[in-house]
Amino acid sequence: MSSPAATLAAPAPFAAPAPAVAAPSRGRAVLNGLLPLLVDVGVPLASYYVLRAAGLGLFAALAWSSALPAVRTVWGVLRERRLNGLAALIVTVNAVSLVTSLLTGDPRLMLAKDSGVSSLIGLVVLVTALKGQPMMTAGVRPWLVKGNPARDAAWQRLAGGSAAASAAFRRAENRFSVVWGAALLGECVVRVVGAYTLPVETMVWLGTVVMVVTMVGAFLVSGRLGAVPMEHMITEEDAAFGAGR
Repeated sequence: MSSPAATLAAPAPFAAPAPAVAAPSRGRAVLNGLLPLLVDVGVPLASYYVLRAAGLGLFAALAWSSALPAVRTVWGVLRERRLNGLAALIVTVNAVSLVTSLLTGDPRLMLAKDSGVSSLIGLVVLVTALKGQPMMTAGVRPWLVKGNPARDAAWQRLAGGSAAASAAFRRAENRFSVVWGAALLGECVVRVVGAYTLPVETMVWLGTVVMVVTMVGAFLVSGRLGAVPMEHMITEEDAAFGAGR
């Protein structure tokens, strides 16, 4: 199965914004935002039950159903033609954990491995936020500047300035990353406990529920505490800069 961290490495949120494209409709934007989640959650879950119905064992079904998110993450890195730190970390941890699972042949370890990915990513996200270099900035920036050069310039002024508005902007950046780091660590604890205390068949679908709830909660809370204030500050900075020219 996949993990929230794998979905975060989807190419779309990390791609550099195009400078001159029309803004997509709200419905199209929602679909684009949900597509990585559908691919990373729906396809592996459906694949698992299809493979089980076809007669594969627990471990084999879990291993094969995890293949698509891993391949998609690697393809995203290759298509971008540059190494994104978060995506590379996810690919590396996924590869190590999958090899470990194959060597042990333990289906519970297969279920717990995605939580290991989430916990490591969560720790890295928290550390970068505490150091004032929030990793999640690469994901939220394209959504807030919307491919608009003026808004992107406003972001750069806020992120690199020394005024009170800039300090508030950087605090919002850090809050966004802290929420995601804490959510990933919490998801790890819940799924690891479930993987070793509940029946494997139960955790296959329950782990997906935990992941979806984690992602939805993190999106809502990080948006409220980080993304929304940042968007307001970018809009105000852009308007103030335009009025002063």
